[in-house]
Amino acid sequence: MNKAEIFYKDIGDYLSREEKLQIVREDRSILNPELKMTKIKPNEHGDWINKRNSKFDEFIPLEPEQKFDDKTQSYFSVYSLGIATNKDAWLYNYSLDNLERNVNEMINFYNSQRIAYQKLIKTKIISAKDGVVYDSSKINWTDMFLKDIENNIKYELKKDRICVSLYRPFIKMQFCYEKQFIQRTYQQQKLFPTPQSKNLVLCMSGIGSTKSFSTLITDIIPCLDLVDKSQCFPLYWYEKKEEKQNNLFENPDDEYIRRDAISDFILDQAKTRYGGRVTKEDIFYYVYGILHSPEYRKTFANDLKKMLPRLPLVEKPVDFWVFSEAGKKLANLHLNYEDQTAPKEILINGKPIPSKPFPADQLIVNQMKFPAKDKKDNIIYNQHISISNIPPKAYEYVVNGKSAIEWIMERYSVTIHKESGIKNDPNDWAKEHENPQYILDLLLSVITVSVKTVDIVNGLPKVEWE
Repeated sequence: MNKAEIFYKDIGDYLSREEKLQIVREDRSILNPELKMTKIKPNEHGDWINKRNSKFDEFIPLEPEQKFDDKTQSYFSVYSLGIATNKDAWLYNYSLDNLERNVNEMINFYNSQRIAYQKLIKTKIISAKDGVVYDSSKINWTDMFLKDIENNIKYELKKDRICVSLYRPFIKMQFCYEKQFIQRTYQQQKLFPTPQSKNLVLCMSGIGSTKSFSTLITDIIPCLDLVDKSQCFPLYWYEKKEEKQNNLFENPDDEYIRRDAISDFILDQAKTRYGGRVTKEDIFYYVYGILHSPEYRKTFANDLKKMLPRLPLVEKPVDFWVFSEAGKKLANLHLNYEDQTAPKEILINGKPIPSKPFPADQLIVNQMKFPAKDKKDNIIYNQHISISNIPPKAYEYVVNGKSAIEWIMERYSVTIHKESGIKNDPNDWAKEHENPQYILDLLLSVITVSVKTVDIVNGLPKVEWE
């Protein structure tokens, strides 16, 4: 029997359903000579298309083979996926008051079902799965909740577990960081053992991401979908005091011991190449800088869809320091994104940005939009306010599949969760923070963040990755 031959035509990434169907209609048949299909064979990795670059394997991995391994030969000794709640509608909200109410209502329903189940099993043997009431307006029954029902575990809300989380790029929400309610915390409780824990974390696209590679830094707890399948690499990780004998130089009043997540291996390698003044923070920012390199992302685009990043220590010391300094600038910009001044050329209602704030009733947002699909230099904020003269460069900063500006436009809108009926209104955040102009100021700040990010990225060293 003859071996089968496989032919393939690349129609490009990120096409809509309608665009794909149009190509099928035009080509009609694989026998169409104008289809121009290519015969393909797999490489050594089993890749038929989007083949990986063999050079990538020569670089140093970010992730360790085994987490918390002090001897790892990777950049980091630990990493984690972002938080996966399976209950976002209940555990995230722009409003602190609404979040607490939603969580308490979920808890009350859970506890009522727990009590009813304990009475039920006195008369017949039945699993919690078959013994609870399924009401999607009250709760999302996960396997963890059902197990706790069977173990008769009572729930209550501890207010010290309420904090702020980075839910999507440049989108903060109030969050209930209670392990009992969260489906998967992964290693996040080692990175942020308490809502007050200090850390810096590089979140980046995970394996199997359908979007082009992105990375974004945060100093607060990240959601799994901050970027697609977020893998998070921290500057530090935390260990409970009782888990290891205390070091004499550590503060005995602290409940946790802070450990470096940048490995000693990569520090030694970097010092050998670039001199003894290199610190672990320098390396951390170097990683953030180099992961923004357009040439790196383009050269290894296929690898980054199938593996976590691997990075070299660049040949020229000057390039290392430029990447590190650029990474630090990007980090400061992306962490302090709310505090940036709007570009001078921006106009509001056709005039320079006014010095006085708008009246609160003119700042309510329902859904920002563009006047037309191809007219992005203008944003209709609401019926009272429009923003114009937005520089095209601002839209070049894309994170997790869309521009940072469009993340603000999309997510700062009023939504109602279909199953639970829970409302999430970004205007509540502005009201509770006593800053009615928060959302408008945020949009203007993110325009600046975008322009400055593009400028920093354009100044990165050009490295011959091949």
